[in-house]
Amino acid sequence: MGTAENKQRMIEIFEELATGNTAPFRDAMDEDFIWIVMGSTPWSGTYRGRSTVLDELMAPLFAQFVDRYTNSAECFIAEGDRVVVQCSGRATTRTGVRYDNSYCYVCRLADGRLLEITEYLDTELVSSALAPPRAL
Repeated sequence: MGTAENKQRMIEIFEELATGNTAPFRDAMDEDFIWIVMGSTPWSGTYRGRSTVLDELMAPLFAQFVDRYTNSAECFIAEGDRVVVQCSGRATTRTGVRYDNSYCYVCRLADGRLLEITEYLDTELVSSALAPPRAL
């Protein structure tokens, strides 16, 4: 797949995320998928492997929300195997705190599969709104 196809793949995934449907995003993850969360929060670090991302990052995150998490993209920039997505997520935590974070994802794809995401986000909001992932 080329640059245009990679960009279109991410547009389609984020169209679904905007409605709260996480399945296409999850299904696009390669078995060796890597998710890097920038910063120095308890959530920051490198999660290696699809099952690790789902079990150690996504499950504890989504367990903190009372409503369906949505994420809407504002901008897509693509070059080669990379697609940069500027987006905004929205949810309410079980403690009643709004978790409306802004993100920049640098996504690397091959053959329509997500190989890696580097996530830049508001780390202060992460620290103030979320319990650490291993505390759950």
